[in-house]
Amino acid sequence: SFAMNMYLFVYDLMQFCGHSWIFTNMIIRFMTFGKDSVADTFHSIGLVMRLCQLLSVLEILHILIGIDKSRLLPRFLQITERIIVLFVVINSQEEIQGKYVVCVLFFLWNLLDVVRYTYNMLARMGIYYLPLTWLNFSLCIPLYPISVLAKGFAICVSLPYFESFGTYSIKLPFPFTFSIYFPYVLKMYMLVLFAGMCFIIRNLFSERMAHLGTGNIKNKRS
Repeated sequence: SFAMNMYLFVYDLMQFCGHSWIFTNMIIRFMTFGKDSVADTFHSIGLVMRLCQLLSVLEILHILIGIDKSRLLPRFLQITERIIVLFVVINSQEEIQGKYVVCVLFFLWNLLDVVRYTYNMLARMGIYYLPLTWLNFSLCIPLYPISVLAKGFAICVSLPYFESFGTYSIKLPFPFTFSIYFPYVLKMYMLVLFAGMCFIIRNLFSERMAHLGTGNIKNKRS
């Protein structure tokens, strides 16, 4: 319906504005301060980044209620990966917030999202600009695996701090003998992360074929 389409357009616009602000801020800061900008990148843009990622949870709801025709599982995996790495790993360990890997992750996430939400906004209005369509369904294929490697590296860097501070590790009192050692949880999650990457890459290729197949390109040109 028109109302749902307008709602999705406003949602995409809000996300586009947020990610564009982060992306532009990172570039300007790097051009102005060079490598020194890395140390406080998280503190300068972390709040907006967290808000944008929390807002992205709505995309799962959009698919569940049927107003978004994307596949649920790939989108769910992509969103939860970011939520876990951003909120559980980076946000909880101040010692890694100034690492280069955080800047790399933020740069990749926002580059992909600026392109994606720009494409989505135009698509809501029935506008399919072929170079943008190609970029949206092609750029994610090489950059997504790189972002997964960066997530895995961020988790590896954080492990010593989780071990030292005991963050999220739980030892239940007597008479229970059960305990949760969170570094082990993160190591197991890394296996899930890389297994999910194979599934998502396969889905990205199928989406690219569906939108950039010869027949689809001709239809959109016409």
